[in-house]
Amino acid sequence: MISKCLIIDDEPLAIKVIQKHIDNIDLLEVVGTCNRAADAFTMLKTMEVDLIFLDIKMPGISGIDLVKTLQHPPAVIFTTAYRDYAIEGYELNAIDYLLKPIPFDRFLKAVNKYINQRSVPVSSSTPLENDEKHIFVKGNKKVHKVLLNDIHYIESLKDYVKIVTNNKEIVAKYALNTLEENLNTTDFIRIHRSFIIGIKHISGFSANSIEIHNKELPIGRMYSKQVFEKLNYKLLGE
Repeated sequence: MISKCLIIDDEPLAIKVIQKHIDNIDLLEVVGTCNRAADAFTMLKTMEVDLIFLDIKMPGISGIDLVKTLQHPPAVIFTTAYRDYAIEGYELNAIDYLLKPIPFDRFLKAVNKYINQRSVPVSSSTPLENDEKHIFVKGNKKVHKVLLNDIHYIESLKDYVKIVTNNKEIVAKYALNTLEENLNTTDFIRIHRSFIIGIKHISGFSANSIEIHNKELPIGRMYSKQVFEKLNYKLLGE
């Protein structure tokens, strides 16, 4: 489902940057922009909006004050040139807090947080199929939608990661820890400082390694305890 986005910022250049970032993500659509919180208040009353990219320091009403006036605000990602507002922004349950100038990789991380929160089932009677859960990653000169269910493993390559799925490999400039934050810990586990694996793709394991579709990956010494606890397995002799 495409999320309808409203951009609120008093800097035309900032609006242009966010619009360009959104244009690279298929599941986001800009339905409006404005440069004053007062105008945004009216727009939010008359149009359907799922996600707001909201500048904090603006003439008149601040972005924070705008959110406080809304009884049922959409999801909010704050954008600002000032670090001082971060704590107050998070107290309003903002999805994320982006510092300008906003690089696309950091923008993508915030959007992944939004998508993951939106994908949480409302109740046990409305479960979400694992096949629908996904993240977006930028690699190989484009943005890829990656189904979490398809990920065999993710390997750290210094400043990059390699994501191996059912049908492709993607090399992207991310830290492994950054991607780990966006993965469901029920379905994935860190087995080594250089590897995260999809548990459903395990075909076998030993005391020192795990096999993923005929690929043997090492278990790091500092990760072994949590790995075997996660797999509900106790090695002989323990």
